[in-house]
Parts: sequence; C-alpha cells; structure tokens
Amino acid sequence: MTIGADKLQLPAGMGPDGYLRSTCAIAVMAKASIAGRTKTRLVPPLTEEEAATLNTVFLRDAADNILAAAAFCNISGWMAYAPTGSQPFFRAHLPDSIGLLETVAPTLGECLSHASAMFLAAGHAAACLINSDSPTLPVDYLIAAATALAAPGDRVVLGPSTDGGYYLIGLKRPHAELFENIAWSTDQVLVQTRMRAMALGLPIVELPMWYDVDDAEALLLLLDELLSGWGFREVVSDPTRAFWTRGYLSTLVETCDLRARLNGTHIRDPRA
Repeated sequence: MTIGADKLQLPAGMGPDGYLRSTCAIAVMAKASIAGRTKTRLVPPLTEEEAATLNTVFLRDAADNILAAAAFCNISGWMAYAPTGSQPFFRAHLPDSIGLLETVAPTLGECLSHASAMFLAAGHAAACLINSDSPTLPVDYLIAAATALAAPGDRVVLGPSTDGGYYLIGLKRPHAELFENIAWSTDQVLVQTRMRAMALGLPIVELPMWYDVDDAEALLLLLDELLSGWGFREVVSDPTRAFWTRGYLSTLVETCDLRARLNGTHIRDPRA
C-alpha cells in the first residue's frame, strides 16, 4: 500500500487548509496509459497502442467533466491513480486544476476503500469515486451526486452501470465494509453493495444508469453515441460532448476504418 499524505497533490491554486471542509472530492480511479497494460479488453479490435491512447482521452474527458460540474457546485477534481511512480504521466496530460492521489493496492476494493478514506481524512465533506470508462457520463449526474452528499445525514450514492457494477460511489464517512468481500468484475457488484449499505443502515441515493466502455460492444455503442447521434438515454438534459474521445474516435474511423474492424469482431449490437 502506498497511500499517505505525501501522495496527495492538491489541485493548482488551492491551499492545504480551509477549502476542503465544504467540498466534495470527485476522483477518477485511473491507470496510466501503458500499451499492453491498459484497456486490454479492447484489444482487438484496437491495437495495444490505440487502446492506451483511448485510455488517455477517456481520462482527459473525465477530468473536463468533473471541472464542468465544479462550475455549478462545490466540487474538487482528482485522479486516484496507479501504478506507483506514474504521476508525471497524469501531470503531463491533465489540467493543473485536477489533484492527484497515488492509490495502489492489491485489489480494487482496497483501492476504493483507501482512496475514499484519504479524501475524507484530508478534510473533504464527501468523496465520490468514478470509473475511467464512461467519457460521456452526463455532468448532471456528478452534480446530483455532490448535491445528495451535501444534504444532512449519512448516506451512500450509487451510479449503476449496465454491467451490474457501478460507475460512481459517493460517501460522507469512511465505510470500509462497502468494499469488503465484493465479487469485483462480476454482475453482482451493485447488488452486493446495495445489500451491504442496507446492513449498515445507510440510506441509498441512486443515479440514472450509464455504461462502461470496457469491451468491443460498448465501444460500438460509444462510437454511435458520439459520431452517429444515437443517445444512450432518450432524455439527457445536457449531453456530454467528450471532446477528446470524439476527436480520437473520429481519427480512427477516418484513418483506420474502425467500424470495419468492429464489425469483424462479430460482436452483438448492444442496442438490439
């Protein structure tokens, strides 16, 4: 475990004292883009280098989404990142207004537990952890999470994902039990987390469902959403443009015939 106060780098322009108490930290659980080690479930149809670049643009869009939400409520943006020593990658690719917290642990549950505990121990009023696989996640959902956590009383906020997990979990106090003995990377994650919250007596606030882009089917859905005007949900008050992801996918379609490569993988159309 490599989490400590020395691993927390505050966003630019924010001092170490005073500002945290009323803010909700929203942090992306992020991995540095390393070919062959990042977004490997998208290889194929992508090459290892393309998958790594896709991870980078996802992170940039996630950062921009958090900063957009911060214009409407009291939010500070973060990356809870791995692997150890990858801070230069994140500092080179992200706005200085995004803080960094090195978060390295043997399991996803431990990473989530320690990241949330660190943000709360640092003085934040609440902490939301989000995935790095949903570049089009509506900014309104982040605002809704922070708003729910600003209300009096303890609670947990969950953003369900279509694969049975969650794209967001928000807390006001450390609750390590929410991350213990969960069947990570299965369709039972959300159900088990709900049950754990109920056992702890925590009220649950659920956001609308969204999707993770972690396989070829979801990549096709993202491609259609960004380049063909098809919306994942029929009504989204303020669709996220995902500027960086849109640009990179456009390049892959135009120069590498990404649609043909997707069709060649014999995937099921996720809209069917």
